[in-house]
Amino acid sequence: MDSMIRVLLLVAFLFPVLVDCAVRHYKFDVVMKNTTRLCSSKPIVTVNGKFPGPTLYAREDDTVLVKVVNQVKYNVSIHWHGIRQLRTGWADGPAYITQCPIPTGQSYVYNFTITGQRGTLLWHAHILWLRSTVHGAIVILPKRGVPYPFPKPHKEKAVILAEWWKSDTEAVINEALKSGLAPNVSDAHTINGHPGPVSGCPSQGGFTLPVENGKTYLLRLINAALNEELFFKIAGHNLTVVEVDATYVKPFKTDTVLIAPGQTTNVLVSADKNSGKYLVTASPFMDAPIAVDNLTATATLQYSGTLANTTTTLTTPPPKNATAVANSFINSLRALNSKRYPALVPQTIDHNLFFTVGLGINPCPTCKAGNGSRAVASINNVTFIMPTIALLQAHFFNISGVFTTDFPGNPTHVFNYTGTPPRNLQTTNGTKVFRLAYNSTVQLVLQDTGIIAPENHPIHLHGFNFFAVGRGIGNYNPKTDPQKFNLVDPVERNTIGVPSGGWVAIRFRADNPGVWFLHCHLEVHTTWGLKMAFLVDNGKGPNQSLLPPPSDLPKC
Repeated sequence: MDSMIRVLLLVAFLFPVLVDCAVRHYKFDVVMKNTTRLCSSKPIVTVNGKFPGPTLYAREDDTVLVKVVNQVKYNVSIHWHGIRQLRTGWADGPAYITQCPIPTGQSYVYNFTITGQRGTLLWHAHILWLRSTVHGAIVILPKRGVPYPFPKPHKEKAVILAEWWKSDTEAVINEALKSGLAPNVSDAHTINGHPGPVSGCPSQGGFTLPVENGKTYLLRLINAALNEELFFKIAGHNLTVVEVDATYVKPFKTDTVLIAPGQTTNVLVSADKNSGKYLVTASPFMDAPIAVDNLTATATLQYSGTLANTTTTLTTPPPKNATAVANSFINSLRALNSKRYPALVPQTIDHNLFFTVGLGINPCPTCKAGNGSRAVASINNVTFIMPTIALLQAHFFNISGVFTTDFPGNPTHVFNYTGTPPRNLQTTNGTKVFRLAYNSTVQLVLQDTGIIAPENHPIHLHGFNFFAVGRGIGNYNPKTDPQKFNLVDPVERNTIGVPSGGWVAIRFRADNPGVWFLHCHLEVHTTWGLKMAFLVDNGKGPNQSLLPPPSDLPKC
């Protein structure tokens, strides 16, 4: 009897711990922090005074509660990029889409459960240009006892790539909007917050990744840059890609990773050298006549026991217009499609959508620098106008006049998208969404246009993962191109690059009720209006319906 009592006491003692393990509590204090980079200082917006911000750790199926306290002059919202947010759209974060932002001096608790996901994602501010410094890693570990589908690494490390401006980024975009012209490019790229030594600031240190000979490391690569796709390399070492956007892929080796803003890539690195220091680089990819920050960020992979004065082994980044290197990486990506992790590609389609993505020019009488015009961006020639009441609140509470449901499923004006642009480069303005029935299947072709210039657009869909079933250069051909689609093991992502002067085709199932943002993850294009939203209706019963909003949801 005594032994039974002891067992019961032990269970009673342990059970709260077991339950508590499934709920992760975080507090994010949004505060200003004076920070020095490139030998100059400026105050930046941070979470908990850190740049990059703190890493959020959880396991698959955990519930996460993050209390965000706004102590800066800007309104703030945080997006948990890539988290499905099943029925919890109120926690998704994009300002004026799923919530109104958190005002100065107030707080909001983001409450969500991580269902059926494991891997690397990111969190970032989703208002203004604050995500330039307000961002960090999300690391979702598998359920306890479930191994990785690849050799277990000795250690893991998040590696966050970003951009740095000497100027205040809010001043940069505000000046651009006032002028009607494109904003200034960044002054440097960063690897875990540091550019490494540059010509104007040679004394500046960079990030160092310590390794031991004979060990394997998992690097969780994240592109948190505002406006630039990046190549990532480590001198003398191959990288084995095992996951993108928190979905497992068939492993493959490469010396160069391409990663767009909002994307993540997990790679295994074998420390197979005896000793030494090896250069790590992050450099821009841009295969169109668009200005970019040409400065390469550098870090160091350093073996234990290496002397401080050892010469670093160098590597040469790809040219910024290395389309072949980019295509080689993209074309190597395939879903793991194993028994445990199948690729559930929709085989039949309810909605066949075709969206053009690109730029335009609209009148702007006050834009003197732009000669009375301003650069804009659009999807199907609709430049999205942000509402003043969040779309999800307007939908849930049936508030009329906030948005319309007439977003065009196909271009309203057909032209040679990648050829000679039309004479009229104006777009229409609107706050329009496309309505989807619960559990309907969608095929969406995203077509770049050559208006002003063709450009690679990394498009992010909130609330869903999708399968990238096809891509090509030139104009999409609806008769012949689908014959080449991969419907067996296409890569599964939440952010996809539409190639310059080309197209991508994605498929997804609308199994998540709510309002879900679709936008370019180049912040300049989002600001200019390259965005729209899908409204997914409730299904049958409470398990297929949007939950009601939390009591502390910020007011508009």
